Amino acid sequence: MIIKSILVSQPAPNESSPYLEMAKKEKIKIDFRPFIHVEGVDAKELRAQKVDLTHFTGIIFTSKNAVDHFFRLAEEMRFAVPDTMRYICQSEAIANYLQKHIVYRKRKISFGEKNFADLLPLFKKFPTEKYLLPAADVLSPDVLKVLESAPIDWTRATMYKTVCSDLTDVNIADYDMLVFFSRQGIKSLGINFENFVQNSTKIAVFGTTTEQAAIDAGLRVDVMAPSKESPSMTMAIEKYIRSMAK
Repeated sequence: MIIKSILVSQPAPNESSPYLEMAKKEKIKIDFRPFIHVEGVDAKELRAQKVDLTHFTGIIFTSKNAVDHFFRLAEEMRFAVPDTMRYICQSEAIANYLQKHIVYRKRKISFGEKNFADLLPLFKKFPTEKYLLPAADVLSPDVLKVLESAPIDWTRATMYKTVCSDLTDVNIADYDMLVFFSRQGIKSLGINFENFVQNSTKIAVFGTTTEQAAIDAGLRVDVMAPSKESPSMTMAIEKYIRSMAK
C-alpha cells in the first residue's frame, strides 16, 4: 500500500516544519487536526479540591499550560503571587515562559534539563518549600514516581483538563495513515469514530504510553517513534514510506 495521505493529530505547524518538507519530498498530502484540547477548571472546582494557594511557597511547572492556568486561577481567586515564591520548572523553555506572567529578574527560578527526573537535584537543594504542582487531570506516571521519591512536601492541583475535540467534520477514511502523540488522542479516535475499523489504515504513535493505549484500543501499530534509528516522528514515517515502496 502506498501512503498518499496522512492525518496528524496536532495543530498545524509553522512553515519550517519537517512535516511540510516531508510532504513535498515524498509527494503526499498531510493534514493537521488536534484530536484533543485543554480546558481550564474554574475557582469553584479548585476550591472543591481543598487547595488554598496561600499555603504554598513553591510551584512546580511541567508545561506552559500549567503556567498559564496557575496564573489565570490566581487572578480569578484574587491571590497576589508573592515575589518570594520559588519556581521549579521542568525545562529552560518553561522557565523563560514565566516572563509572560512575572518580572523574571530577582525571582527564585530554577529549571531542569528536559525530563522531570532531572528536577530531583533541585528538590534536594530546596527541600523545605511547600510545593504546589499545577497539573492536568491526567498526570504522567513518571512525574508521580519522581515526586514520591523526592524529599519534599508537595500537593497536586488539577487546574486544567485534556478533553476530546469534536471531529465530526473529519472523514477518517480519507487518510492512509493516522499519527498520534498521546493516549488521550487515541481515546478521542474511539469517541469520535465509534465505528472505525483499521483494516489497511496505518497507525503511527509517539512514545510507549501512546503505543500501549493504541494496543489496548485494539489497534495495530505500524510506525513507532522515537527509536535509535528514527528519533523523530517524521523520520520514522519517512523510513516506513520508503520501506513500503521497495
